[in-house]
Amino acid sequence: MAWFRAGSGVAKLAIRRTLLQGGSYAARARAIPSQNRLFHTTVFKSKAQSAPVPRPVPLSRLTDSFLDGTSSVYLEELQRAWEADPDSVDESWDNFFRNFVGQAATSPGISGQTIQESMRLLLLVRAYQVNGHMKAKLDPLGLEKREIPDDLDPALYGFTEADLDREFFLGVWRMSGFLSENRPVQTLRAILTRLEQAYCGSIGYEYMHIADREKCNWLREKIETPTPMQYNRQRREVILDRLMWSTQFENFLATKWTAAKRFGLEGCETLIPGMKEMFDRSADLGVETIVIGMSHRGRLNVLGNVVRKPLRQIFSEFSGGTKPVDEVGLYTGTGDVKYHLGTSYDRPTRGGKRIHLSLMANPSHLEAVDPLVVGKTRAKQYFSNDVDRTKNMGVLIHGDGSFAGQGVVYETLHLSALPNYTTGGTIHIVVNNQVAFTTDPKSGRSSQYCTDVAKALDAPIFHVNGDDMEAVVHVCELAAEWRQKFHSDVVVDIVCYRRFGHNEIDEPSFTQPNMYKVIRNHPSALNIYQKKLLESGQVTKEDIGKIENKVNSILNDEFLASKDYVPKRRDWLSAYWSGFKSPEQLSRIRNTGVKPEILKNVGKAITNLPENFKPHRAIKKIFSERAKMIETGEGIDWAVGEALAFATLLIEGNHVRLSGQDVERGTFSHRHAVVHDQETGEQYCPLDHVMMNQNDEMFTVSNSSLSEFGVLGFELGYSMENPNSLVMWEAQFGDFANGAQVIYDQFVSSGEAKWLRQTGLVMSDDNPFVIPEMDPTLRTQIQECNWQVVNVTTPANYFHVLRRQIHREFRKPLIVMSPKNLLRHKDCKSNLSEFDDVQGHPGFDKQGTRFKRLIKDQNDHSDLEAGIRRLILCSGKVYYELDEKRKEVDGKDVAICRVEQLCPFPYDLIQRELKRYPNAEVVWCQEEPMNMGAYSYVAPRLHTAMKALGRGTIDDIKYVGRAPSAATATGFMQVHKKEQTALVQKALQPEPVIYP
Repeated sequence: MAWFRAGSGVAKLAIRRTLLQGGSYAARARAIPSQNRLFHTTVFKSKAQSAPVPRPVPLSRLTDSFLDGTSSVYLEELQRAWEADPDSVDESWDNFFRNFVGQAATSPGISGQTIQESMRLLLLVRAYQVNGHMKAKLDPLGLEKREIPDDLDPALYGFTEADLDREFFLGVWRMSGFLSENRPVQTLRAILTRLEQAYCGSIGYEYMHIADREKCNWLREKIETPTPMQYNRQRREVILDRLMWSTQFENFLATKWTAAKRFGLEGCETLIPGMKEMFDRSADLGVETIVIGMSHRGRLNVLGNVVRKPLRQIFSEFSGGTKPVDEVGLYTGTGDVKYHLGTSYDRPTRGGKRIHLSLMANPSHLEAVDPLVVGKTRAKQYFSNDVDRTKNMGVLIHGDGSFAGQGVVYETLHLSALPNYTTGGTIHIVVNNQVAFTTDPKSGRSSQYCTDVAKALDAPIFHVNGDDMEAVVHVCELAAEWRQKFHSDVVVDIVCYRRFGHNEIDEPSFTQPNMYKVIRNHPSALNIYQKKLLESGQVTKEDIGKIENKVNSILNDEFLASKDYVPKRRDWLSAYWSGFKSPEQLSRIRNTGVKPEILKNVGKAITNLPENFKPHRAIKKIFSERAKMIETGEGIDWAVGEALAFATLLIEGNHVRLSGQDVERGTFSHRHAVVHDQETGEQYCPLDHVMMNQNDEMFTVSNSSLSEFGVLGFELGYSMENPNSLVMWEAQFGDFANGAQVIYDQFVSSGEAKWLRQTGLVMSDDNPFVIPEMDPTLRTQIQECNWQVVNVTTPANYFHVLRRQIHREFRKPLIVMSPKNLLRHKDCKSNLSEFDDVQGHPGFDKQGTRFKRLIKDQNDHSDLEAGIRRLILCSGKVYYELDEKRKEVDGKDVAICRVEQLCPFPYDLIQRELKRYPNAEVVWCQEEPMNMGAYSYVAPRLHTAMKALGRGTIDDIKYVGRAPSAATATGFMQVHKKEQTALVQKALQPEPVIYP
């Protein structure tokens, strides 16, 4: 019934405007200035207002979007046509009219019910479904002042007191809940009572924005069922026990460490029982693993009571903690504050199953962990072959201010339905303090609710009063059922309060005096629930006392045990990571070359297209040229070198995933990992066909949404799950990378040191004044650094650096610079022999073929070249311009070396070149301004290498490049060319270099 589905505005827009014309009904809706909006909703109305009771009018008098202007007249004409000939109208209308007329004929009590009244009653029911949450009792403090929408007033629809005991029939074709066809005849009073119970109690439901009829019907059945949620004595005792743990845990910490910051959960203790019930229900529905992300408020409570981190360990951390004892392979890092740490645990559920929970470590950036949780969940689904996405689930716990204010929340939500990012739905729980630090919602968001951003996804939103323990449990279970049924996101908004300030030593009354006057005298959720159970007679004071004594006894025992607690090996790596080395264990350097026959075979696979496939003619030419490269073994370019790295890793059993903006084609149209048939639009990915019966997802290349923060976070989380995967994120145009700066700073750069988390994602540094041990086969330097930064200049070196990520016994993030100039540069080519492992071929040394951290001068110099007057060190594409200029000026007395790996710095190879050219002037050349590029990083390290050989001070390093600048580059092409020409000429000038 399209007319019914179309009416998402209900009577909200025009029934109140035109139901009674001529002034007999005064419209009460009015725009409320935002400054009057308090902390939960946008509108407020004085209850002193009143209006005359309206009188019924014909439907033809109605004009609004719901009835589409003339539809009311159409409806009456339709009824007359049906009365004359039932076959003359659509089946749906036939059913509609038969319901009402048939019921009227058999039930004298509703004989006076007209089509007009039926329509008005339908609109009233729909108004509750749409706006009932506005009347729900959500604020536990009773401070929120909200307008009760006029739509919920029966008088608006022409009903009076005299109608309350009249019987009405509500059946509508293909609808559920109150509107299902098999609903019994009910009085208006009974209908209104049930509507109030369903939509205006402690839970406010928002779901009518969802366009899918099946989803709405499913929720209506859950919400509008005549049997309210009821729990037996045994279930209530379990809930009470869990609430007792949540409350007493916070009380215990407050007693023992009165001045410590712990970001406690007081005011939302019901979160813990709610989460536990959610997880129990999820396990019953098939979930085996849950990845959790949350900020610091309540984190310790979740760690101790939900994820089951040993309480003695938490208490030990409060007492200052100690570094773990010496143990083989143990790496302690720098550590982090206790309310940032994560852990994992297998816990039993109420239903007798076991579920694996992992809480990811998170920095102070409140929502930064969101995309990592989703990415890790997706990786778990891949590696456990969870194709239906029902066994692995993500749960994110948000704050009200951050859910509305942090852009990464929407970036993460936006990934939820994308084919290569979906996880089958994430459950979002908002701990809604009704204040963000000191900022009221009227200053913190423009929307009515903090959760309104989730409506963009058609996600249902369940607002619940955080003091109603059983209502919290109900919506948490409902969220679990929704996720498993519809495999999409759902939001639980627990409206609560923060008993103390932002932290326990903060004074909240400075900025929220009225709120905290109420909070000081407000009973805890535990007291409220105990009182409810005592009044029900299901639980006695003795029962409550037993639970309380048990909890306090365990807490005290764990506190005593914490004094002697010695940390063991941290639970920081999943089973997949067993055997991988920590930064304190030496890892041997491995060969990354591949047998020539394998290179030839995979080369054919990645350069062939299906026989009947019709690519764009330019693409056909590109693939033909690539096939020739493989066949001749010469002229391998950047794209083919990359594809060979991917293909050879795939046949070794590794998962390869590449994502980013427009990566399938490549921003500069160089990759063409996915080719499109020009006639059918069919897509073909050669790397999906490297092996027979290759898993569809084993190689994944995916254009991402236009997001950096969210997508890089997703790929980082993905890379943390399993070390046997090459996970790459490509920043479009490179300079877009800083859109993800928080991920770089908080996770990629420092994650291993703070949280002992290794990752091999491709995208504390060494001391610049100390040369580390540089053994040629056992190099600790690269394991002790926090990440690797390379600026490679040949396809072969790019091939080897990608393969090196997998062919080692540890994992370390890799940042790769890929200048677009080199993608098609005539000299940026490699021979296939540089990729293989054949002794005597270029690049082969005693360890085999591998990544070159520094490429020496290509003029076949001996180990000692006293006649070289200048040694130019550079990195990246500027090498090719310097080399071209050197040939032009016949600069045979100048050596040019490429520093391919900037971090960690190749001290040993730099010193090798310094020894080779003992009389050479040392120049660092770069294209970037002096305050950008690598100079400020390279200079102190180069000086350290020179000083150890007696080659002078930092003043003896000559700089050639652009002057310091606020902008990365000029916007004028002519100026750019002039600057570029000048720096290349200066690097090769016959006279000594003087800066500036």
